[in-house]
Amino acid sequence: MLKLYYSPGACAMASHFALEEAGADYQLVKIDLKKGEQKTPEYLAINPAGVTPALVTDRGVLTENVVIVGYVAQTHPDTKLAPNDDSFAFGKMQSVNAWLGSSLHPAIGKVLFGRPPLEGEAREAAVKLALEKYDLAEQHLLTGPWVTGETYTVADGYLSVFTRWARQADLLDKGRYPRLNAHLDAVQSRPAVIRALEMEGLQRV
Repeated sequence: MLKLYYSPGACAMASHFALEEAGADYQLVKIDLKKGEQKTPEYLAINPAGVTPALVTDRGVLTENVVIVGYVAQTHPDTKLAPNDDSFAFGKMQSVNAWLGSSLHPAIGKVLFGRPPLEGEAREAAVKLALEKYDLAEQHLLTGPWVTGETYTVADGYLSVFTRWARQADLLDKGRYPRLNAHLDAVQSRPAVIRALEMEGLQRV
């Protein structure tokens, strides 16, 4: 059985959504970031980077959402959570996931989770940069109702993590980001996503 180490509401939701969409046989293990459980020797033995998510498989541990969601999609091909029969299309999907993890996540993360919290001009600059990333997503990321067009993939669940954060912070303006808002609503209406949120003690936003 797969085992996902996660923190409720954190970016590991992307991997959780993928597992639930795939109907995978998996176990959840909660890591409380506020209590510092990600820095315990027990967890560092699983993921020395001391972050979530981490997915324990029968072949070892995988880390990073972009890797985990791709793995889940490829090991559950019947669910069509990725274009597994087209290497280029799979690469295009993964390029979106890589951008989400390496560009959008750090930008909005700095605004929301910086320690100490940003203030004044520093916060204004960080918000401006983050919103420019969301502008890029709004204008170029969605090739249809979903990231890859007409078919939902693991990239949609991953994108929704960050649009969810932005909406919770009152940064996902409906006038500026109509497509991202519609996309988030669509993702959060999916039965698998609703189940995953409930497992984490969360609600739709």
